[in-house]
Amino acid sequence: MSAPTRKRRWLTTWAITASAALVAIPASAASGQSNSPFGARALAQLAAERADSVGAMSPKAKAEDGDDGNEADEIAEGADQYAEARTSPGIVAPGAYGAAWSSLTNLPSTGGSWRGVTDLPYNSDDARYRDIDSNSSGGSGNVTGRMAAMAADDDGYVYAGSAGGGVWRSRTGGGHWQAISDGLSSQSTGALALDGGGRLWLGTGEATTNADAYLGSGVYVLTDPHHGTFSSRSRVGGDELESTTVHQLRFGGGKVWAATGRGVWSHSTKTLKGAWKLEFAPNPDYLPGGSQAKDPSAPYKNIANDIAIDPKNPNKVVLAVGWRSGDDYNGFYTKGADGTWTRITSGLGDLPADPDNVGNVTFARSADGSRYYAVDQSPEQLNTNPDSGLEGFYVSKSGSPTGPWTKIADYQGLAASGSALTSSGYMPGVQAWYNQFLTVDPADPEHVYAGLEEVYETKDGGGTWSTVGPYWNFGFSCWSIDPAKQTGDCNATTHSDQHGVAIGRYHGKSFVYVGNDGGVYKRPVNGSQDTSGHATDWTSLNDGTIDTLQYYSVGIGKDLDHGGVSVTGGLQDNGQSVLRSNDKVMGSNFGGDGGDTLTDPANGCNIAEEYVYLSIQVTQNCAVNDGSWIDDAAKATSYNVAPADNATGEARFIAPLAADAKNPSTWIAGGRHVWVQTHGYAIRSGDEWTSLYDLGEGHTATAVATSGGKVYAAWCGPCNNQGFTRGISVGNADGTGWHDIALPVDGTVPNRYLSGFAVDPKNADHVYLTVNGFSRQWTEGPGAGVGHVFESKDGGTTWKDISKNLPDVPADSAVVTPNGGLAVGTDLGVVYRAPGRTTWQRVGNLPAVAVLQVKLSPDGSTLYAATHGRGIYAIKLRDCG
Repeated sequence: MSAPTRKRRWLTTWAITASAALVAIPASAASGQSNSPFGARALAQLAAERADSVGAMSPKAKAEDGDDGNEADEIAEGADQYAEARTSPGIVAPGAYGAAWSSLTNLPSTGGSWRGVTDLPYNSDDARYRDIDSNSSGGSGNVTGRMAAMAADDDGYVYAGSAGGGVWRSRTGGGHWQAISDGLSSQSTGALALDGGGRLWLGTGEATTNADAYLGSGVYVLTDPHHGTFSSRSRVGGDELESTTVHQLRFGGGKVWAATGRGVWSHSTKTLKGAWKLEFAPNPDYLPGGSQAKDPSAPYKNIANDIAIDPKNPNKVVLAVGWRSGDDYNGFYTKGADGTWTRITSGLGDLPADPDNVGNVTFARSADGSRYYAVDQSPEQLNTNPDSGLEGFYVSKSGSPTGPWTKIADYQGLAASGSALTSSGYMPGVQAWYNQFLTVDPADPEHVYAGLEEVYETKDGGGTWSTVGPYWNFGFSCWSIDPAKQTGDCNATTHSDQHGVAIGRYHGKSFVYVGNDGGVYKRPVNGSQDTSGHATDWTSLNDGTIDTLQYYSVGIGKDLDHGGVSVTGGLQDNGQSVLRSNDKVMGSNFGGDGGDTLTDPANGCNIAEEYVYLSIQVTQNCAVNDGSWIDDAAKATSYNVAPADNATGEARFIAPLAADAKNPSTWIAGGRHVWVQTHGYAIRSGDEWTSLYDLGEGHTATAVATSGGKVYAAWCGPCNNQGFTRGISVGNADGTGWHDIALPVDGTVPNRYLSGFAVDPKNADHVYLTVNGFSRQWTEGPGAGVGHVFESKDGGTTWKDISKNLPDVPADSAVVTPNGGLAVGTDLGVVYRAPGRTTWQRVGNLPAVAVLQVKLSPDGSTLYAATHGRGIYAIKLRDCG
């Protein structure tokens, strides 16, 4: 595995929206499947290199901690596992989330209002946290959650569409953001585009086919984007584009064209009424209502990536169609004289025409119509080349999308342009199926910005390239971990993994805006570069007013230094955030993907932080460090304590952790085995874990909980649609009494993903179970059953469905409140059952965002919700009634 991959834990993804099923990515979609269970530790390779020169060995740089995996594989695997929870054991019918959102909004509401906890700047380069597994000093600065699309105009208005937290507007050329789509049932952005009349078009449903991408509810138009907000009344057409993704919106010939996960559609731009027209679907039998609609491969049979319209003749249109891992239908299509769409098999010049080399494609046209540009990801390269999946960048100097096209860049050339990705196994375009954008300077047809993992710029039509936004600054000679400097002597860069781009003007000056896994960044269109070709003038626009952070978990503990509480949580591609009670800026003490979290209620600086696949680190000082561990390994204050299932890959991508409710020094972790360790936050080695129970070959834990020494573990395996099975095992933390609970596929407990336990603190035999996925009305799989919350009063031997009026929506997490109530986090918000009641209420008024974990404050008075797209929220339980 490459040095950059060893250093970085930043990648991988997930998502959802309100009117349809999650994008399910099959295991076969993963490129270059590796036996390695996890991506490498942040900075581990750097530590090894330093050790060679100073004679010190970092605790993370030992040979047994090595990893030859590829982070691109992790993204695909994470996508697979996140989708499994919501789709297995069958295919989810369209409309599931829409029905759930309607049901949720019709529930009676509790009192009280949610308070945003993380709505302040989050500095990924915070100099307080330069411990062994931090990415601080990498150069990304202030970050927020993934941005899937960007738009900007010449009046200083900028629009950012997030993966799971809606659309945001800035009136000041970036910054001072305002949410403008909270009224929609889908907060997942696929595309943003301004038309010639200044209207803002939004295509919902993120189309990156990554780990947490949610489907959408259609396309919407905002007539006055400077002042208005999106509403359900502004939807274009009918329900034709519900429950799918929108990759691009393009305009031409009085029509808007949509490249979606269900083919290419068009609609008049003059009226919002009337149905969308299906222009082309390569395999229509796999569309909803078709004869093959229930086939497990149906979601991948009609994927459209972009549309190129000839500026001289809007009737000449080229479609880029294809599944990024390859399919017979992949290719470029145009309409023949007889009105039918046919594949282009020749005449494109250097641009491939064969299905094996046409995958995810993005087009960009110059303002004067003289140039068309394209970036092409190759399924063959994805599946066979460990270095990159990029086929190349191309230009059509005729200005026609039919070419002829000339190749102007490949991954080797980009690697030599000042890239940070120069090592075998992780080079430019290794994630080209996930990372793509392309735009042309309106004032210069040969001035192009392109995004893959990094940001590239050419000023001569592709003759020469500069990596103006390198992946990070690690490895460059200018880099230093010195806490007195944010990025050493390097200039700030952007966060990695590029998705959206726009060019706009503010106060008469042109800027390029890029959206990536860390939020939004800008620089002057004609900005400055250093001698390495790196930009010297990037500005992070993630000022804290835009909170789209994608949390998987939350932990709360007393802040012994400042009073109050410390709040931490694991994030998609933004590590672990730490917010002390006196902080004005959050810090990041842990890089990459942050998974599950354990925090000592009595001391918020005692934290166990998961990367992926049970790769766990522990710290007892919030991982505060000045970077001196580089020269003296003994000064590291974080320790790798992963149990053995991490090394064998027998754990879920985000694997479950739990501390005993009665004894916080006893921890349970779940992979293939149920693991226990009794040293609490004083643990220093993975060898301190003991296997309590083997769940069985092919089985992996999906949830664990423990109280007073009694342990519950839920598992699945297979976890996909190929023979999905699930179960529950129960035993004691001392190793005694372990047995499997009989769960017949009869609806008693549905044959769906078992996502969480909540144990009654007064009685360990009284436990609640949350169930993900949708009930059998929507899930066309064996034993899907009904219900989402179940109760056992006999230690899990028998269960009762207590869902009652709970919306039919995936349930993710639950917690028993001190008064005996039950709070449940779902894919669309939080619900609550008051003590002595049998029905549910909606807690507060969150947007349509997934709440992946709910936890209580140390004193039990406050409920915290980790949302996957809108940060962390809190509400006082006394206000909930």
